[in-house]
Formats: sequence, structure tokens, C-alpha cells
Amino acid sequence: MKHTVLLTAPYMLPFVERFKPVFDSYDIDLIIPNVEERMEEEDILKYAGQFDGTVCGDDRYSARVIEACLPRLKVISKWGTGVDSIDAEACSRFGVKLGRTPNAFTTPVADTVLGYMLAFARRGPWMDKAMKSGEWKKIPGKTLSECTLGVIGVGNIGKAVTRRAKAFGMKVFGTDIIDIDHVFVSESGIEMTDLNFLLSNSDFVSVNCDLNPRSRHLINADALSKMKSTAVLINTARGPIVDEKALVAALSSGQVGGAALDVFEYEPLPLDSPLLKMDNVMLAPHNSNSSPTAWERIHWNTIKNLVEGLGMQVRKL
Repeated sequence: MKHTVLLTAPYMLPFVERFKPVFDSYDIDLIIPNVEERMEEEDILKYAGQFDGTVCGDDRYSARVIEACLPRLKVISKWGTGVDSIDAEACSRFGVKLGRTPNAFTTPVADTVLGYMLAFARRGPWMDKAMKSGEWKKIPGKTLSECTLGVIGVGNIGKAVTRRAKAFGMKVFGTDIIDIDHVFVSESGIEMTDLNFLLSNSDFVSVNCDLNPRSRHLINADALSKMKSTAVLINTARGPIVDEKALVAALSSGQVGGAALDVFEYEPLPLDSPLLKMDNVMLAPHNSNSSPTAWERIHWNTIKNLVEGLGMQVRKL
């Protein structure tokens, strides 16, 4: 039986010719729109009723979109881990299978967090900028062993960040809405505490929790006011967890010392964002997942989830 699939995952699109023979072997035709970052609701609705499954990135599969794509839509195969842009309840209600790759980016994201901490602690980017401007300027730095890290969300990535931080001799506080395995707590030496204590006592605060109604704008003006004036906020999770306007205000006033942001409330980051002009901020284009090994595993797992969701038996990929 022939199927049609809407392929919009940005990380797969550059390699579509490589995977096309695999799709052909399952008798799958592809619809491939022009995608930059994601498909919004109205973009997807243009194809409603034309596809049986989709391989998507952070596309906005709301209940409205999912219902409009019925009865053909059988499976949404998400490239990656986070499904906050997909209405999982609507998928369940309408019988649409939802596939993803758990624990997809733990290693590269954890490395990214450590990279940001080292950059701010050792002041590498700022000394590089000064040198290239003709200044011989010794900017004071510190070691990570002199710093305390607060980890918000001690899941797979939060645990990996903790292990790396402890290897550098850092004291680590953690907070989560669920109980964390006592074996990990004992082995890692992380001190589990509440959010307010963590914010008040950390030199670096790493956001590693999921985006959900409870965590949206978790880091707001009130939360930022509790941080040290020298502290650095790191967000490699999801943009809307941080109230961006409140963060800009806190950075501008000196209430917070700095920020490293890989994700934003609106992506791509608007060109008029004040963040682009701040010297105490490091920015990246939602790229902390960058890893050839991780991407390869996710490419094939995403295809596997799609094929299974279409009711076919997966052959060795």
C-alpha cells in the first residue's frame, strides 16, 4: 500500500536524497516543503488531507491542525526528543501515533552547558575580542571549582551536566518536580533543593527541564531577582521557559551577570532583539544538539517510528 509522508524535519532535509531509497523501499512518496526553522499551523494546514504521516521538527501540530489532517494522518514522527510543539493529548484522542527519540541529545547538550560555563569563567571570548581589537587586556577569570552550579531539571541531560560539573570540582544544586533517584544523588553528590534556594546560591544556573504549562516562564522577573548579580543563566532547553523580556531587563540593569542562550521564545531570534547587542550574553541558533553521531541515530529512529506508525514491519535500516 502506497503512503504519502510530509517531510519537514530541518535536520533531515539536506540529506533527503540519501534517505529517499529507504522511503521508496516502503512505497512512501514524499511531500517536501521549503522549511527554514519550523512549520507553523497555517503552513501545515495547506497540506491537510494530503499525507498519511509526517517526519517533523518543532512544527506546530495543534489539536486544530491534527483534526484537519484526519482521517489520513496516522503518525507524527518527531525528529528529536521534545514534543512540546505537538498536542499529545489530541494525538491520543484522535488515534494518531506520536513517535520521538528519548535521550537523543544528552551528550552534546551537556557538553554545550560545560562549554558555556568555561567560557564565562575563563573569559575566553572576551579576551579574544579584546586582543582582536588591539588590546592587551588581562580580564580576570576564575576556575569552575570556585563556582556553584544550579541545575533546573535533573533528567538525562541534567544528570549529564551534573557529572561533568562534578568532574571540574563544582558544587552542584539541583531541583526537579519529581523525586530523583537516590543512587544518582548519592553517587554524584548533587544537593537537591528548592528553586528559590538554588537561584540564590548558584554562580551558574542551567535550565534543563521540559517545556510544559508548569515550566513556561518559570524563569521570570521574580526568579531572576533572586539570582546573584554575578550569576550566569544558561538555557539549552526551550526558549519559553525563560521570560525573555524579564531577562533582558535583568541583564540591562545588572541584576543578573550574564546569559548563554541556545533557545529563544521566538525562533529565529528577531533581528531587533536587544540580546544581540549585549556584551554579557552568548547566543547560538538552537544548535546545542549538534553531533554527527546523535543525528545519525535520530535519523534512523525517526524513520523507524514513522514506518511502524504507518502499520508496516520495519526491515533492517
